[in-house]
Amino acid sequence: MKLLTNLISGLSLGSVYAIIALGYTMVYGISKMLNFAHGDVIMIGGYMSFVMSVYLGMNAWLALLIAMFVCTCLGILIERLAYRPLRGTGSLAVLITAIGVSYFLQNVALLIWGANPKMFTSLFEGVQPIRLAGGSLTVTAESLFTIAANIIVMIVLTLFVNKTKAGKAMRAVSEDNGAAQLMGINVNQSISLTFAIGSGLAAVAGVLMCSAYPVLTPTTGAMPGIKAFTAAVFGGIGSIPGAMIGGLILGIIEIFARAYVSTELADAIVFACLIIVLLVKPTGLLGKKISEKV
Repeated sequence: MKLLTNLISGLSLGSVYAIIALGYTMVYGISKMLNFAHGDVIMIGGYMSFVMSVYLGMNAWLALLIAMFVCTCLGILIERLAYRPLRGTGSLAVLITAIGVSYFLQNVALLIWGANPKMFTSLFEGVQPIRLAGGSLTVTAESLFTIAANIIVMIVLTLFVNKTKAGKAMRAVSEDNGAAQLMGINVNQSISLTFAIGSGLAAVAGVLMCSAYPVLTPTTGAMPGIKAFTAAVFGGIGSIPGAMIGGLILGIIEIFARAYVSTELADAIVFACLIIVLLVKPTGLLGKKISEKV
């Protein structure tokens, strides 16, 4: 039963990574930018939900919706002020700007809420865990909802990208920015929409993560953001199913490494697995090799 318990915990943690990784993979797939400030948007989402539910006494689910709205607006603002002026420049400039935005958000949170950890109120406070096999297997509501949310988000995003007009426009921008613009597609609007969706998902991931691990600090999103980026690369960055699969595998590896190897070495094992995968398949599990004409 311990094996099954660890597997469920791994799927739950991996689902959080997958939801965050979807934001990374969409932004990179559409705009070819790596938004390393994405992890700190998770932290902002957690703090907004905390403020609404604890300080203002709102229902936790309503607080989640407000956090999603705030993070969606924040994502659009970051894209407009920090990334749009750099479009077409070298990737190094974008990378440095992303790191700058990340530290800016962390320090804003530090000034507003301080360095002391905040105890987060779970979305499922008071909900009793499900006990199976005579009580030897316990499944929390947080785990079940997180796994279900990951599946639903992936399905909805896939349908949105493949079936809607806005989604098809995003795919066109991803294929060829210039040609899409010539065909009358508003490139700026498509990229802003991508940042908005990714940031809204970051808020969901932040609240789910803090519900399972209820300690919130200004650096809460830093390591999960890096691991989610790892998951996106693992699955094949730019691929929505790849982000989901990469996140789930990463979560399972991390939990099993903690349980059966060493808590201190768990992160090292996760990143070692990424290196091995990239050595064997540089494009990731579901990534596609792109040929460039010279």
